[in-house]
Amino acid sequence: MWILIELFIARKKSRHIQLDFLMLTTFAELVLGLIRLWMVLSATTVGNINLYEEPFVSTLVRWFGVSFTILSYVSILGFWAETLSNENAKNIEDNIRVRDLLLERESLIANLLKANKTAATGALSASIAHELNQPSGASNLNIQFLRMKLEQGLLSADIGKEVLDALEFDNNRAATIVKSLRSIFTEADLQTQEYDLGDLIAKVLDIVKPELKAKQIQIQLRVESGLIIKVSASEIEQVILNLLNNAIQSITSSAMSDGVIQIEAFADRDLVNFSITDSGAGVPAQFKQNLFELLNTTKQSGMGLGLWLCKHIITRYDGAIWHEDSASQGAIFRVRLPLQR
Repeated sequence: MWILIELFIARKKSRHIQLDFLMLTTFAELVLGLIRLWMVLSATTVGNINLYEEPFVSTLVRWFGVSFTILSYVSILGFWAETLSNENAKNIEDNIRVRDLLLERESLIANLLKANKTAATGALSASIAHELNQPSGASNLNIQFLRMKLEQGLLSADIGKEVLDALEFDNNRAATIVKSLRSIFTEADLQTQEYDLGDLIAKVLDIVKPELKAKQIQIQLRVESGLIIKVSASEIEQVILNLLNNAIQSITSSAMSDGVIQIEAFADRDLVNFSITDSGAGVPAQFKQNLFELLNTTKQSGMGLGLWLCKHIITRYDGAIWHEDSASQGAIFRVRLPLQR
């Protein structure tokens, strides 16, 4: 009776054909058990019971009871098999849904990376254009000078070599800037490879150099050689560019006449420690707790993507990034990555 009551409650919560069958077999067990008990008690009452000889009807009832008991176990196994099958089907659906959500998340992050790259280099676009105009203008003047000397018939080997050297220098200067920009914006190859962190820093400094010169910001560089990390160069260069942009904007907003940005990188056992320290106004107290969260920004025109993307990229390489207050009221952003031996 207790089993029947529990089955009745379970059927109210979830309808299963196996539960219906189990109720039927349990009810049959109950009826047959009561019949056999009645038969035994009746035989006892009239004094005809024999422990060694069981009447045919009693035997038949007992075997029917055993059969229904076996069927009950079969129905229980069928119920759990059906439940597990439904759970597995649900898990497969959930896994497909989770996979789709992860793909959508990766697509969203990729779009955010593109948007952040545009924003990071957009702030430098004027100074980059100015820096590219300089070698272009110098090359144009040297070409005009060379043409004039040719027309006058006064072109000597020394003058020709001097002009060609100047043209080559200006061309290499422009190519370096363009190559650095392409390495930041490349989307074709994001596979991890081993790179020297010092080389990645140098590429980014080639991009921000015009901005640093225009705003009279001094760079103090202390980077050990041989700091090999296994990363995607494009992503780590974007992290460095974001942190440098933040440092430049912090110094600019503080209206300091002599801004300084310190870049340090050194090995510590199996780790590479990299930091950027600025002499700006520092991070306001109300932003420190949620500094690396999405859409959290300290700038009026900021999108709140840069630091969040920096943390996303660094943690993907089993690294860490955090902020500290500088002793001279500025900000320090530290990055830690595994060192490749």
